Amino acid sequence: MVRAALDVAAEEVASHGWDGLQVQTVAARVGVSRQTLYNAFGNKHGLARALVLRLTEQFLDGIEEALVSENGVADQWRRAVSFTLDAASADPLLKSVLVGDGGGDDLLPLLTSEGGPIVAAARERLADVVRAARPGVTRDVAADVAETATRLVISHLVLPLHSTGHVADGVASVVEALLDRATPETAAVGNGGPDRPV
Repeated sequence: MVRAALDVAAEEVASHGWDGLQVQTVAARVGVSRQTLYNAFGNKHGLARALVLRLTEQFLDGIEEALVSENGVADQWRRAVSFTLDAASADPLLKSVLVGDGGGDDLLPLLTSEGGPIVAAARERLADVVRAARPGVTRDVAADVAETATRLVISHLVLPLHSTGHVADGVASVVEALLDRATPETAAVGNGGPDRPV
């Protein structure tokens, strides 16, 4: 029931915006009572939180694919950040969170002051990808690097001031510098040096 409710809620947001999302409509389309949805999500804000967390997992799937499609650390993160920013700009739910349609003030905290679950999910999932590129780093370092990159990208999503390419280059440079500092012997091999285990 939860998955079906989230599917319907995402469709409603895409069609009518956040203000047009009605719990009663979602319940009717799913075939359950409104109280059943309230029991599952707490309230409309809880439904929004669940939608954003599911969207985060979908984004992380794409980010992981982007990361493993490149060899060098800088290229990996340049590709991953570009994917994230481009996909986010086209997603109706995330647009509702970022720019609002009357409900933006309620939704934006899901990425900012209430964004802990998003950062935690990215930290855990992307740490393994970081270590695959730089096996010399500890998991704690890899997780810190993943978290730093995630926080930077969220910042640019919330307040976009630069082009996708500019942001991607900047985040990639930060990630590469952090990893080079953590694994100087790997960095010494040379720019773009074997980042992936063979």
